[in-house]
Amino acid sequence: MSPAAPHARSTPTPTGDRLIALAAGRWTGPLIRALGLPSPKALPRETGPLQAVALAGRRGALGGTGMTPTLQAAEAALRALGVQGLQEQGQAGPTDGPLDLAVFDATGLVTVAALDGLRRFFAPGLGRLRPGARLLLLARAPDTLTAPEAAAAAQACEGFMRSLAKEVGRRGATANLLWLEPGSEAGLAAPLAFFGGPRSAYVSGRTLRLTAAPIPAGHGLGGRTAVVTGAARGLGAATAERLAAEGARVLCVDVPAAGEPLEALARRLAGQALALDITAADAGARLVAALQAAGGADVVVHNAGITRDRTLARMSEAEWNAVLAVNLRAVLGLDAALDAAGLWRPGAREVCLSSISGIAGNGGQTNYAASKAALLGYVAARARQAPAAGMTVNAVAPGFIETEMTARIPWMIREAGRRMNALAQGGQPQDVAEAIAFLAQPGAAGVNGQVLRVCGQALLGA
Repeated sequence: MSPAAPHARSTPTPTGDRLIALAAGRWTGPLIRALGLPSPKALPRETGPLQAVALAGRRGALGGTGMTPTLQAAEAALRALGVQGLQEQGQAGPTDGPLDLAVFDATGLVTVAALDGLRRFFAPGLGRLRPGARLLLLARAPDTLTAPEAAAAAQACEGFMRSLAKEVGRRGATANLLWLEPGSEAGLAAPLAFFGGPRSAYVSGRTLRLTAAPIPAGHGLGGRTAVVTGAARGLGAATAERLAAEGARVLCVDVPAAGEPLEALARRLAGQALALDITAADAGARLVAALQAAGGADVVVHNAGITRDRTLARMSEAEWNAVLAVNLRAVLGLDAALDAAGLWRPGAREVCLSSISGIAGNGGQTNYAASKAALLGYVAARARQAPAAGMTVNAVAPGFIETEMTARIPWMIREAGRRMNALAQGGQPQDVAEAIAFLAQPGAAGVNGQVLRVCGQALLGA
């Protein structure tokens, strides 16, 4: 987070999705609804570096099942983040007035009877949700509870949250859940800043586990070196720009054929360009050399990826191997080279780009889905044996994101991809970049071995 600065309320961003504009029109909106078509809402987003008072100006409500360490930590963090109008602890539900954020601490919920507290807290405020409102549940990870009823009540929170997310998605609002392990309360600030504000516009119906971990001092990525592969365009370019906005010096990596846009991006960000085929035999050595000159790596984002779509019966060996080489083998190879050279700095952050296809599967993408699913297993295992102290390894799994690639999809298929989520629209490259920037923060030390889906609560692969 950068030092506090005047906070500007986020505004809806242009998306190129004409249905959003039509659904908001005075005359076209009623027609869209009469025809039974989706009526997606423009999602407020925020640009620029994350401010220390990240939620300034947002009105919030906080409640829980009783006075717990989590409730106390959440209240302190929300006040420090600038949330206004937090209700007095112990009130049954959100106070009157518009709501941007409602947070409920369910860590003290240990009986089935107490589940009614979820209804009593959230229901009164649903009619007052502002565009882009955020609902957030905090609950104990069920596998950390020994009493069967307590574990059942905790698990119930997930079903409640996922259903609530689908109900509020039609308003452009989101709902998410944080599973808290014992002692993880000290790390709530960064997740609350992300899930409680416009930076998580396309993240809904998701769960993320927070572990107990020392939270490093300082904010932002100033003085740190970040690597982004596949950086010349699309998600990679958006990610490089976002990390640079947080103060990182970005090493932008892409294939030599993308040299011109790669160099232009690096110049614009005051970073460095490295034209590199990450599948080449010398790729690891060349990346090591570039990072040795920079003094090591603080953030590495494995974004580079390709598709060679074809049904399995018609897929060639070359098409299979090309996708596995870029999307998976190159990641393992580059990591092995950095590990051997000892170039990960303490507190480093590694983020791998997976995909909803790797979670739900997709016809004609057996090669791509296999490579992206493999990254999830890789991240989970590598997080347990990270080569640097305080290092985290996570994955981001985008859903339908509006890019040059998706713009080439036939119209009917593209429309289906856009609408098959709770927000009834595609995401933006910015949304994926925001998720990566969150995981790259020092304050995200408690998020490790996780996959964060950026999919608007896709209706497939829930």
